[in-house]
Amino acid sequence: MRALQFSEYGPADLLRVAEVAEPHAGAGQVRVAVRASGVTPGDTYLRSGMFGDRLPLPHVPGVDAAGVVDEVGAGVTGVSAGDEVFGMVDIARLGGANAEFAVLAAWAPKPATLSWEQAGGAAANAETATRALDLLGVRDGTTLLIAGAAGGVGSVAIQLATARGAKVIGTAGPATQDFVGSLGATPVVYGEGQVDRVGAVDAVLHCAGDVPDLITIAGSPDRVVTIADMSGEHGIRLTHTAGGPGADPQALHGLAVAAELAERGAFTVPLAGVFPLDRGADAHRLSETGHAHGKIVLT
Repeated sequence: MRALQFSEYGPADLLRVAEVAEPHAGAGQVRVAVRASGVTPGDTYLRSGMFGDRLPLPHVPGVDAAGVVDEVGAGVTGVSAGDEVFGMVDIARLGGANAEFAVLAAWAPKPATLSWEQAGGAAANAETATRALDLLGVRDGTTLLIAGAAGGVGSVAIQLATARGAKVIGTAGPATQDFVGSLGATPVVYGEGQVDRVGAVDAVLHCAGDVPDLITIAGSPDRVVTIADMSGEHGIRLTHTAGGPGADPQALHGLAVAAELAERGAFTVPLAGVFPLDRGADAHRLSETGHAHGKIVLT
């Protein structure tokens, strides 16, 4: 099968489409013929070598995908060959979705309201956003600030938090205020003076931006959860599922929640860019700008 891969660590130029062996569904898994798959910042971090040489090379990136089930592993019930699903690979593999076939360890039915491209980029951001919202205890009546609300996780977190009954404020650049507002948040321009513009909140999800300001807004570092600050300098909670000390369990229930909301027309996946598989390097470059408004997807 054709798959995007890199054989050494470094810049996006190292990504190539190659013929690789097909994976097969093991116990508790399904294989899908991929229609679309996502690109996450984590993919670019791994490819660049930011996390060291932890992968056997060559490596196929991508953690989420949507497609048509064509293999069902032992012990799997409730899904059959021919079903349309979206989901995630086994997190221990740290990739494998950017290919013609992918093995999913968690999935939900693809909502008819989402295109293949939207569904292909839904799972990882829905899981990440749900995990962060759970850690923050976001519920009906919570006032939540999402810093970096126009990005892939931020744009999904707005919708999931609003569905819980939270009041959401989203910081973003001047050009994306209308975009953030269209998803259900009160948009606020980030940067100097944002502490006064935002006011007091109950909790903060940090996807981008100045951390000290966010601690001031929240009133305490223990009311801030980050998916982006890996420095450990500010005493806020970094949530990740990549293994090792401090790793959190995946919030896989977020996939079913997102699917149900989408069927009701209350959830979508904004797309920052859609690229064919052989332009995977361009997709990674867009992700690395830090200014992708929504999810980046490969088809």
